[in-house]
Amino acid sequence: MRRREFITLLGGAAATWPLGARAQQPAMPVIGFLNSLSRDAIADRVREFRQGLKDAGYVEGENVAIEYRWAEAQLDRLPALAAELARRQVVVIIAANTPSALAAKAVTTTIPIVFNVAEDPVKLGLVASLARPGGNLTGINSFIGELVAKRLGLLRELVPGATRVAALVNPTDPITETALRDMETATRAMGMQIKVLNASTAARSMRLSQPSCTTGPTPCSLARIAYSPPGVCNWPT
Repeated sequence: MRRREFITLLGGAAATWPLGARAQQPAMPVIGFLNSLSRDAIADRVREFRQGLKDAGYVEGENVAIEYRWAEAQLDRLPALAAELARRQVVVIIAANTPSALAAKAVTTTIPIVFNVAEDPVKLGLVASLARPGGNLTGINSFIGELVAKRLGLLRELVPGATRVAALVNPTDPITETALRDMETATRAMGMQIKVLNASTAARSMRLSQPSCTTGPTPCSLARIAYSPPGVCNWPT
């Protein structure tokens, strides 16, 4: 999420807070930051988030507090973490990916939620429409899933002889099913084959990706679908 976009969204969310709710807030507003990963995994985004707040006149620890909740790649922890933020009565919840946004939406209909998701938020059930989101959610959709065919096209240009692609995915991620469907359609159209590797934990992801990237004469890099380009690899027959 770019800082300018976040500042605009945060300002819009603040404008929707009921006057009574704002009057009940403590002197220093508290922002909830919810993410399915670890702080280290998105350290750059956290720095940009804090810088965006600073650009808008909010400095953590001075005139705003931030409550961070990290699921550490364990998606089943998100509902409880989101509920903690709701009980904390934060003024807004920042949900930096799809699992976090869905978890936040499930626990509150009054606290503003600003999301950053890769898939269509209407299909995800986060908002009623792009033009009129309604409810208490707003945010940014990067439409990464819709870029799968473009990514494969770029990979084909880089490695013209590639016939197989590998996708390392988290089967518990809400966007995986749709992302894989888009990828399968794109690979068929290009006459390519896809090999799907499921990993719901960082440890399993490492186990699956390391050996696979050294198999066959052509090295490959595996990446979780819908977040970074799929890798190209010659798989053993």
